[in-house]
Amino acid sequence: MKEKTFITITRQYGSGGMAIAEAVAKAMGVKCYNRNIVAAAAESLDNADDIQTVIDHAYDTPNDFISSISSLIGQGVPRQNQMYIQQARIIRELAEGDESAVFVGRCADYILRDVPNHYSFFIYAEDEYRREVVSKLYKDFSFEDVRDVDKKRKSYYAYYTGRTWGDPQNYDLMINTTKLSTEAAAKIILDYVDLRQK
Repeated sequence: MKEKTFITITRQYGSGGMAIAEAVAKAMGVKCYNRNIVAAAAESLDNADDIQTVIDHAYDTPNDFISSISSLIGQGVPRQNQMYIQQARIIRELAEGDESAVFVGRCADYILRDVPNHYSFFIYAEDEYRREVVSKLYKDFSFEDVRDVDKKRKSYYAYYTGRTWGDPQNYDLMINTTKLSTEAAAKIILDYVDLRQK
């Protein structure tokens, strides 16, 4: 694998995407960036009083055009837009460094779309599989909650990129993890990158 390689992973909730990203990063010997990007952006905007609250609302966007306009008049740029801009800046700065990295969510696939040796993946799974995964991990989380998370991610992605979340045209490869282990899915990603770089 080339010295500077960037992998971005977008995922449905409950598909195992975060674990896969961490497995890929571990195999590459590099860092995996997800919530730490949100936290860094919040700190840089002096909004670090309650990082967990910021993370919980990380996929929020201004509610509508009117609220965006009122924010622009009152404070310059809507808070959520400021967060996105700062996160994008952090992602680009990391990609301009000397090390490879794995990025999860945060529209990183779009932000790094023109960066050399960048490969994007969308991780998804069948609803029944995701229902089982979430029921084991989060006792008070219903499948409607799962759908709500995906809806937020889809809206966030559309708002900031103008593209459709989960559209195959936006990714190098889409992987259905319903019948794959974390290790197998990570290997598919690494093998794909190796093939592309040869």
